[in-house]
Amino acid sequence: MKPSAPTSAVAVAEPGVGHAPAGPPPAVAFHPARPRPSAYLRLAKLGMVDYYLSLIVVVSLLPASGAGVLGASSWATLAAFLLGELCLVGAAVAYDDITGYRDGSDAANYGTDAAVRRLARKPLLAGTLTEADALRFARASLAAGALCWTAALALAPHRPWWAVLGVAAAALLVPQYSWGLRLGYHGLQEVFLAAVGWAFVLPLYGLLTGRATALAAVEAFLFGLGPLLFGVYSNTNDIAGDRAVGRPTAACLLSRRGNTVFIGALSALETAVIVASAVLGIVPWWFPSALLPVTAVRIAQFTVGMVRGDILRGRLIGIRAHRILVVALVAANALYAATT
Repeated sequence: MKPSAPTSAVAVAEPGVGHAPAGPPPAVAFHPARPRPSAYLRLAKLGMVDYYLSLIVVVSLLPASGAGVLGASSWATLAAFLLGELCLVGAAVAYDDITGYRDGSDAANYGTDAAVRRLARKPLLAGTLTEADALRFARASLAAGALCWTAALALAPHRPWWAVLGVAAAALLVPQYSWGLRLGYHGLQEVFLAAVGWAFVLPLYGLLTGRATALAAVEAFLFGLGPLLFGVYSNTNDIAGDRAVGRPTAACLLSRRGNTVFIGALSALETAVIVASAVLGIVPWWFPSALLPVTAVRIAQFTVGMVRGDILRGRLIGIRAHRILVVALVAANALYAATT
């Protein structure tokens, strides 16, 4: 997962793990005996809240589904689910940092962008955490996340089989982006980025309502596209480092023109889903108008990032586009509930 954006210093790969790509000489890192809590917060990338906004979307969907006022069990489920998200994503990005530190890809990808990316967001490269510190944190976060989601299932007012299966599958697979199964190293990175967003919306909606609706499915799909549509810009910026360690992202596998077409197609897919859902009657006719700001920002993102070649600025615009999407979905759901 590539939710953050750091800077200089190079890590040397451990034997048997991979070869560090060529780059500047390794920086001498000072490892404190007792790392500060802030270093662990940076390792968990808590500043990147984009996946966690899924709960806001789910709660906004409830009145439109007739769920009405949430009971105590629903609020407890939401709290346990959010804590599980925080822990599991924290484990995933910690394992990703460990892998990137070991194989040298983080140093290659971020070392040349010191003016744009902050090294502090990569505590292993910055020297504020050791690899052992990061491993302990990742394992503890993984265990805590599994416990929290087990509690969410136990507390949930409904437990349809597909929602339970979705939660279990997400708990198993989310931490394995760069660790274990290493899904991001087997050509599944783009699908993974979107699927995590889908898994954080629809299964939770099922636990709270006992059903899946076409409206919830559409909004889950759109929510999942958000992290993907800034992740592909990160991948475009990181082609050299990813190729050096054998991470087959679309940006690495496609030509420059092909990658541009791919990103353009993903951006167009978002708009197509918005319009098609209205045409098919899944959402109100005015839904595309409510999400028009998202489409406008997406056009700006593609223009800046792919046409003008300012990839990192395009990535930043993509993060903003995802947050605008969440606001637009919440507003649309509130209006829909008020008019039905």
